[in-house]
Amino acid sequence: MSDLQILDAASFEPPPEAVDFYVESLKLLNESAIPFLLSGTYALSCFTGIVRPTKDLDVFCKPSDAPKILAFFKGRGYEIEMEDERWIGKVWQGENFFDVIFNISSASIPITDEWFQEVYEAEVYGTTVRVTPPTQFILSKLFLQTRYRYDAADVVHTILMKHEEIDWQWLLSSMELYWEVLLINVLNFRFVYPTERDLIPRWLFDELLVRLKAQDEMPPASVKICRGRLISPTDYVIDVSEWGFGDVVGKGVDEKHERPKH
Repeated sequence: MSDLQILDAASFEPPPEAVDFYVESLKLLNESAIPFLLSGTYALSCFTGIVRPTKDLDVFCKPSDAPKILAFFKGRGYEIEMEDERWIGKVWQGENFFDVIFNISSASIPITDEWFQEVYEAEVYGTTVRVTPPTQFILSKLFLQTRYRYDAADVVHTILMKHEEIDWQWLLSSMELYWEVLLINVLNFRFVYPTERDLIPRWLFDELLVRLKAQDEMPPASVKICRGRLISPTDYVIDVSEWGFGDVVGKGVDEKHERPKH
């Protein structure tokens, strides 16, 4: 178990009504006794000390627990939304909300019990909560490579600060189908921090290069596919709508998280 981190909530600069919503939401989440992890900006601050404004809370849970959390808040008068059955719901109060995330953004790797094995805690808005461990935090960021949001800096900063606590074998195993994405981020770290490249185990780098070499020996597949929408649902629409590539994607085309009209 990690040492308890106490975050300076004022540094995140949400408006007062949002703070009240976050305070009450975190208290209710603990009251529910449903396992959850706080991620996003708050986890990043715990691991790196980087503080930046945020517009919401990212609450991670298992797929089977997402309906339970949403139902719990609905029973207490909050509005709820299942934005996408494949990965995300929302809890609303007025214009404020928090995300209930049960699959990573590409809807390809669900949150499982393994995410809860390592205990990292922080005090956020006066409530002690568990935050996403560094390994899983990195995994949650690997696929965020859109034109308007690219989270590679969060990945490299977390590796720099928490490399000794990262379960590299678990990360590789979890990225079995998407090892190229992991390689991209490993190379990015080596580029950003050339003097710190040894912080990533050599065996991992070597294994990824072996896979790359083996892949190069394979003939092209019979079916043309574009996996771009796994990392950016909107930027690669033309590939599947006009250029004849098969689609491999979990997330829908519309990335906007606007409140639905009632």
